[in-house]
Amino acid sequence: MASSDVMIRIQQILDIFTKDNAGEDVSLIQKAYVFAAAYHEGQTRLSGEPYLSHPLAVAHTLASMGFDAPTIAAGLLHDTVEDTKATIEDIDAEFGEEVADIVDGVTKISTITFENKEEAQAENIRKMILAMSHDMRVLMVKLADRLHNMSTLDFQKTHKQKRIAQETMDIYAPLANRLGLYILKRDLEDLSFKYLQPDIFNQIESWLEKHQVVEKHIIDKVVALIRGLLDENGVKGTVYGRIKHKYSIYKKMQSQSLTLDEMHDIMAFRVLVKDIRDCYAVLGLVHSQWKPVHGRFKDYISMPKANGYQSLHTTVIGPEAERIEIQIRTEEMHRQAEHGVAAHWLYKEKGRVNSKDLEQFSWLREIFERQGGETDSREFMRSLKMDLFKDEVYVYTPAGDVKELPEGATPLDFAFQIHSKVGAHCAGAKINDRLMPLNTELKNGDLVEIITDPNRNPNRDWLSMVKTAKARSYIQRYLRTEERTRAVRLGQEILEKEGRKVNLNTAKAAKDGNFVLVAQDLKFDSVDDLMAAIGYGHITSRKVLNRLYAVLHPNDEKVSHPQIPVIEKKEEAPKKREGVSISGIDGILMRFAQCCNPVPGDPIVGYISRGVGITVHRRDCPNVGNMEIERIIDVNWDDEEQKPYTTGMFVISKNSPGALAAISQVIASHQVNIGNLVMDSTVDGRAKLTFTIEVRNTTQLYKLIEDVRAVPCVLEVIRESEG
Repeated sequence: MASSDVMIRIQQILDIFTKDNAGEDVSLIQKAYVFAAAYHEGQTRLSGEPYLSHPLAVAHTLASMGFDAPTIAAGLLHDTVEDTKATIEDIDAEFGEEVADIVDGVTKISTITFENKEEAQAENIRKMILAMSHDMRVLMVKLADRLHNMSTLDFQKTHKQKRIAQETMDIYAPLANRLGLYILKRDLEDLSFKYLQPDIFNQIESWLEKHQVVEKHIIDKVVALIRGLLDENGVKGTVYGRIKHKYSIYKKMQSQSLTLDEMHDIMAFRVLVKDIRDCYAVLGLVHSQWKPVHGRFKDYISMPKANGYQSLHTTVIGPEAERIEIQIRTEEMHRQAEHGVAAHWLYKEKGRVNSKDLEQFSWLREIFERQGGETDSREFMRSLKMDLFKDEVYVYTPAGDVKELPEGATPLDFAFQIHSKVGAHCAGAKINDRLMPLNTELKNGDLVEIITDPNRNPNRDWLSMVKTAKARSYIQRYLRTEERTRAVRLGQEILEKEGRKVNLNTAKAAKDGNFVLVAQDLKFDSVDDLMAAIGYGHITSRKVLNRLYAVLHPNDEKVSHPQIPVIEKKEEAPKKREGVSISGIDGILMRFAQCCNPVPGDPIVGYISRGVGITVHRRDCPNVGNMEIERIIDVNWDDEEQKPYTTGMFVISKNSPGALAAISQVIASHQVNIGNLVMDSTVDGRAKLTFTIEVRNTTQLYKLIEDVRAVPCVLEVIRESEG
């Protein structure tokens, strides 16, 4: 990848391109360079370097990945439309539609504005995915752009460094991984890690420098031994050894709760051979030489990853009693592993996503299909992260087909992977011929059979069982539809019941089409929307019946009066309990559920508990899905919320002197009382703090979370029940 220390020269880019594309015309790239140089003349970056250094670095990365001339030209031109007087029409006229489309796609991602950062991030990513569906090279230019921006992040302010690094770690690095762009993914992760957790990054870097002589000795020794094995057995191949990159070392420290001095599995070796037969031959030789570690062998040749990655992975106890990881693959598999889509199919197909490609990248197709249906920015980002952050398990259908699922997936995920209808009517599952619960975690090699029942439908409890965005999205969509259907039906029942009390036949009025006029009068798009609003409690039946009377009696002078004679019966004011209004219920005790600790501002529901009264839950509480629907009622917060409500706040911070005092000071500045505090520390120098606090409403809570997050020692803050 391009270095940020020395400005890349155009000749370096041309040399790389011509090496992989002997005899191809380089005039398009040369012309793009001249154009970019002219339009960016006089512009500088925050580092003080000429602005042209950035598009040159982006083009260098793209050339190194093996991309075609239009992609490299687009890399040189990608900022001209946004940052200079050049227009997309200029690009089209000078370089043709293909280059202009890529530049336009990259420009559109970064030139939109939104009301808040969360929405901006979600919509930028959504636009990038839409651009990918048209031409994957848009994403490639964006990834190369992000890589160079990350390598020059020192010149940004600290809060910007963290925000950009977090977005890179959350979205761009996983995208590179899912597309098989390993080198790009590795560099993006290490650069993000450097800014998100600088203390730990520097600690690992210093430790590696201190031990590099010893590690190099072991690497050289193992490489020589493996080469000897190949020579003795007549297998032609190349052997490499390296230290794993810093972020992967950190992840291993976390997952295994190890200190740096306890880390023994930081070396990786790679053997490249001619064909698949030699891959398995080398595996046998390695296992005959060193003892393999149980459970650490993975065959990605017979079962490739979703991004097309193929290799044999094994971990053995090496000559110095060190655990060493060895990857064995063919040279063609290695090209695919290093450069993913770029090496395998992208430039050959001129970037277009065709049906064959989408069979291999089925996860990408699902994002295309699903992203248009996600209206909520937070839910869209959650779904996308579920798609990107996952290690795979491979399970079998009864017919012998292999299905790839994320680690931790359940039979419900498997059912939705087969077909949405199979998932929707899933009643049970057999795993390896044994009936097992639907929340059982699947393991590599499991044989899974789904039992369906046409009368079974998704419930809210399923949301806590699934790991795939596909399953979660379908379940949520079904629950929203069902909830609305119930609300419409309830609204009709309420209206009919209240109508009988005042001698209005609502059923006949509906049949005669009178409610169409009522809905229009009350600014609803349809009669169903009106009925749902009554069912949800957003509008009173009294108000609707008054409007219906006006429609049925247009000449009645009394209609203009505030209360028409036919509906003079006064409704009782809603009873108030503990800051919550409940319509139509009197004399019932009220309490708040401790499982989700709702506070004013949270969407809530009430549950009529026998002998207890009404328990108020957050609407997204997992326990709501297990409740009897007919005992769930609508409740609303009062307008005035002065009483404090108990909730939780989970903080991860650096375990440094004064950290707790700084956080507590921010909490006190919001006039928030701390009821309890549980502290824990981790081996990597972090402190985990669980606060039980009292707040007035969600506005106060989330403002507090935002301000605690801004404390320099704080790494992450979430509402305790979110996670």
